[in-house]
Amino acid sequence: MNKVGQYTFFNGRIFTSNPEQPYANAMVVRDGRIVWIGEQADLEGMEGNCIDLHGRRVLPGFIDAHLHPLYLADAAKHIACSPPIVSSIAGLLEQIRKRREFQGPDAWIQGWGYDEGKLLEGRAPTRWDLDQAASDVPVIVTRTCGHIAVVNSLALKMAGIEKDTPNPSGGQIDKDANGELTGTLRENAKDLVFTVMPTRTLEDNAAALAELSPKLLAHGITAITDLMARMEPIDYFTIYEAAREKGLRQRSVLYYLWEDIKKQPVLSVAKKHAENPIHVGGVKLFADGSVSGRTAWVNLPFLGESENYGISTTSKQELLEAAEFAEQHEVQLVVHAMGEQAIDLIVDTFYGRKSWLSDAPSIRIEHAALPTNEAIRRLAETGIGIVTQPIFLYAEIESYLNNLGRDRTKRSYPFQSLLQAGVKIAFSSDAPGTAWADPVNPFVGLKSAVTRMAHDGTDTGQEQRVDLSTAIMLYTRVAQQITGIPDVGQLKPGYYADFTVLDQDILKVSPEQIDEVQVEETYIGGNLVYQKSRNE
Repeated sequence: MNKVGQYTFFNGRIFTSNPEQPYANAMVVRDGRIVWIGEQADLEGMEGNCIDLHGRRVLPGFIDAHLHPLYLADAAKHIACSPPIVSSIAGLLEQIRKRREFQGPDAWIQGWGYDEGKLLEGRAPTRWDLDQAASDVPVIVTRTCGHIAVVNSLALKMAGIEKDTPNPSGGQIDKDANGELTGTLRENAKDLVFTVMPTRTLEDNAAALAELSPKLLAHGITAITDLMARMEPIDYFTIYEAAREKGLRQRSVLYYLWEDIKKQPVLSVAKKHAENPIHVGGVKLFADGSVSGRTAWVNLPFLGESENYGISTTSKQELLEAAEFAEQHEVQLVVHAMGEQAIDLIVDTFYGRKSWLSDAPSIRIEHAALPTNEAIRRLAETGIGIVTQPIFLYAEIESYLNNLGRDRTKRSYPFQSLLQAGVKIAFSSDAPGTAWADPVNPFVGLKSAVTRMAHDGTDTGQEQRVDLSTAIMLYTRVAQQITGIPDVGQLKPGYYADFTVLDQDILKVSPEQIDEVQVEETYIGGNLVYQKSRNE
């Protein structure tokens, strides 16, 4: 289907995400935008190309407001360190041995996605484990949260990490009771190894994104974000432009890491133009780590570790410096914060501060796992947006129970409390940053939000459930309001015809079956960009 011309879509069951007109069964698209939507009986005549939706459910295209596309594309090429492929450290070592035989003698071996809560041994791997599988080549295995990595002895040596190497600011180099390096590097300590790893070329990265694009379209995802965009050694903006030429279809918003941009604090007007298919939306900092990795900055210690309150990875001064840059350049300030203390730091720093953006929240908090009631009230008053991930509790329940306990887990990610307080909140995946075989799948996140039940049937807090219509809007309309991508997220006149056609009516299936719903077709700007084959 061409992007130009007029098309009439009819005989559908359209959920629009527009509260003023939530349902329709026909829409007219001209030159990529919706010019009319409503009941087919009200159409005086169907002009142009007419497309029968055959009574199928239609939703606006999903907007993944917190995603790591390059990491997701890369993870597909690394050892998958989660079930069903890996369920134990022994199984991980076997996969490393196989990769060592397959790869050349100078290549790094990389793995992604281990979660000690899902491993038979009930612990994370160590450098001594990795050495058993491959001691003559560097090995790095990244935890599912992306905040912790374990490396073998050779990788430590290459990075110059020794027993007396001090912890970097906002990071931790783990040692055992005897003072020996365990190979575990937390938060900013990972960067010590990243600096000696080979870098991928512009061509490699662009091709990986182009290959990822149809996989996202198969989930109905029509707009994406990159919450770890770098300016060096290769500017991600350049990578995404090249990927678009190779076939990347999604509208894309990049958020530069503050540690990169503060070295060269210049952001051109051309990069910020939101009407372009690729633009820069903000700068990002980290205030702490992850709950599942016990590095979130909490105000009650993690279970079994009376002195472990997590890791604080920024300061009020740095937050203010980044906010000043964001305001000057009219972009968002985006801060990763999971624990109570990390969230409070952001709220205390910016409470009552006037917004500088009119089309989206000036400040966003990513994840917001454990906000206090007082923090929620102040978030609402200040207009700080939240982008959170329902899939975390669903997929990582073992680690949450081990680290927080049952009651505190149920109180985490308080979607309903945030909504009732008037906080603007969007859903997203953070893929690949969760322990699930298909972490970017929005239907898993929707199921988790609606049922508040984990994959193993554990109750994750029934009081914080949201209804399905609300959950879909948080993944579409509100995700647009928070990311600021213009004219998407709803199916209404003047908006782009970005939508997805489902194989089942998601609004009628049982909540437990939401993750079984699949996408049959995806459209961007009225253009058919994905169609499920009979072999899928």
